[in-house]
Amino acid sequence: MATITITKWIILSINILVIQTLTLTLTLTHAQQVPCFFIFGDSQTDNGNNNRLLTSAKANYRPYGIDFPGAIPTGRFTNGKNIPDFLAELLGFSNPIPTFAFRRGSDILRGLNYGSGAAGILDSSGIRQGPRFSMNEQVAIHGATTGQITAIFRNRTAADNYLRQCLYVVNIGSNDYINNYYYQKPRSLSSLIYTSDQFADQLIAQFSRQLRRLYDLGSRKVAVYGIGLIGCIPQEILLYPITNGSPCVDKINVAVGLFNARLVSLINNLNNNLPNAQFTYINATNIALGDPALIGVKVLNASCCEVQTSGPAAGQCLRDGAVCGNRKEYIFFDNFHPTEISNNVTALRSYRALLPADASPVDIERLVRQ
Repeated sequence: MATITITKWIILSINILVIQTLTLTLTLTHAQQVPCFFIFGDSQTDNGNNNRLLTSAKANYRPYGIDFPGAIPTGRFTNGKNIPDFLAELLGFSNPIPTFAFRRGSDILRGLNYGSGAAGILDSSGIRQGPRFSMNEQVAIHGATTGQITAIFRNRTAADNYLRQCLYVVNIGSNDYINNYYYQKPRSLSSLIYTSDQFADQLIAQFSRQLRRLYDLGSRKVAVYGIGLIGCIPQEILLYPITNGSPCVDKINVAVGLFNARLVSLINNLNNNLPNAQFTYINATNIALGDPALIGVKVLNASCCEVQTSGPAAGQCLRDGAVCGNRKEYIFFDNFHPTEISNNVTALRSYRALLPADASPVDIERLVRQ
């Protein structure tokens, strides 16, 4: 893998922000494109589910949320909106999808966000951060949700038909590497037992069971994100010495690439073997490539906020710490998580692919219209 292809995380281009934004503004209607939208994932999707947990993986304090409407720290791990927020807007929802932890009444009929900071595909991933809702737990909670929807409809067939029209987005796996396989002190058991190839096999085997369970619960239109270039995030660059002149920790990106290649095969397998399944792969790595300078993004490998330097929350924003004023010039808000501008572009290219490699077999726009 050439070094130039693994040098940036969520890197933007002028074509994305200008051409694609204008196109979407001109063509999107305000009509809601799906009846409901369910979100599964980690801190890239969490919008407050971890707020009441006794965990270090939470973002319900300043400066998180500094650019969110009302400047409220909601629990999103960024300065403003996250990827699900922007996707909800593109899909025609008038408000963000609510957290499952704070849902009210009929909220479930338009979808829920199950995302949880530090969560992983494996139950053990993120354990050092404290309680979190792993992918297995999120799927189990969704099972209870579908039961509640069936009770509302008072008819299983009607509920199933409703759920099959909804969009499901799954964005998880980074913590299986950051807070499991490549966790340093103490070194993880996974890294002692498995080669990177074997670990990718373990993850895919578990992920396959989880995605098939979602299918069994009525999910049909499912967009699954690959893991991005986590070897380029500031925290991993800080932890791992770079010896080959690359600006990123290449061994981490190579290991993640093994998982992503298997995930593409899994998506194809699910579509070929599950009746009416419509899974699609969102290529986070491909979306990350481009020239950020063209739209004024200048800082690629440092956080916008002052970060904690030790403990299980190392790399997250320091509570009430300093924050940069030029946030649109930064890729990262803290040492792990993208800024709002990065999240916006990722959502745009997930919804309407700029390049064929952004999504396979279809982007989210085409997925919801099928």
